[in-house]
Amino acid sequence: MTRTHKIIPDFADPLGETLHLLRLTGTLYCRSELTAPWGIELPAFNDSMMFHIVTSGHCWLEVDGEEPRLLQQGSLVLVPHGVGHSIRSNPKDKAVPLFDIPVEQVSDRYEVMRYGGDGEFTHLTCGVVRFDHVAGQRLISQLPNILQVNAWDEEESSWLQSTLRFIAREASALRPGGETVITHLADILIIQAIRSWIDSAPEADQGWLAALRDKQVGRALALIHGTPDNGWSLASLAKEVGMSRSGLSARFTKLVGESVMRYLTYWRMQLAHTQLQDTSDSLSVLADRLGYQSEVAFCRAFKRVYGVSPGSVRQAAKSHIKSNRVAAVTD
Repeated sequence: MTRTHKIIPDFADPLGETLHLLRLTGTLYCRSELTAPWGIELPAFNDSMMFHIVTSGHCWLEVDGEEPRLLQQGSLVLVPHGVGHSIRSNPKDKAVPLFDIPVEQVSDRYEVMRYGGDGEFTHLTCGVVRFDHVAGQRLISQLPNILQVNAWDEEESSWLQSTLRFIAREASALRPGGETVITHLADILIIQAIRSWIDSAPEADQGWLAALRDKQVGRALALIHGTPDNGWSLASLAKEVGMSRSGLSARFTKLVGESVMRYLTYWRMQLAHTQLQDTSDSLSVLADRLGYQSEVAFCRAFKRVYGVSPGSVRQAAKSHIKSNRVAAVTD
């Protein structure tokens, strides 16, 4: 039985379409009221991104292997790969482990920290977030160890300026619903900062991001990202982007670093891995959603990529949720 192709959307802007897929999940947000001298040692958070927004005062950021960064009022800094780092009022000030500092719990995901001596004030909005979608995870792998944007008074960055000021106002007088406003604005700010980096950084003209900008390879990527349920082959993708099979194969591999069909398989399997943990959809439904003609073919491809069956991933996810619920009740 031959699988029929569905109507193919017109992906005119592959990079924009991919950015549209970005979905942030906030793990923790914190409004910090700090008085010098102070220092905070943040642990590594696997598969997560950390950010700091300086809404007043200044501080120093230190990440292993990087020069210390001075963060002034209006600075937004991302630590995309979740590595441990420290922030201090002065590079010489002692840093205390994050979880040793008491906080006021405002909600499940939002807290307020008041810490330090009797010196000058620094106010920060900080957070730990992660991109759930495969597109976000792939994008993070392209980002530098530190991504810093400074734009409190720069007219050309009015979007950042106005958002930072809004966050500063909300943080200074936490009104009802204020934590929700801050977390949503912070999410928008992170995506905008990444877009700004893509527009200006030389590194963004290489690898996967450069491939998304390529007229034909970018469209092939957008088709894979946007319609993974189509029964794509090298031939059908080449036809859609107006290239020969050999031409697309060579150019795709050169820009992306792997073959078309390998990329397609890994993209589908990463989507499957997420959906196995986040949904209760049957394996046959997932197989159809990801372009496989049978559940058997889907399971075979999944095990080839991850080394385990889809069922074992789902079972592990259920066990993890159950253990967390037990721990919550026990606590």
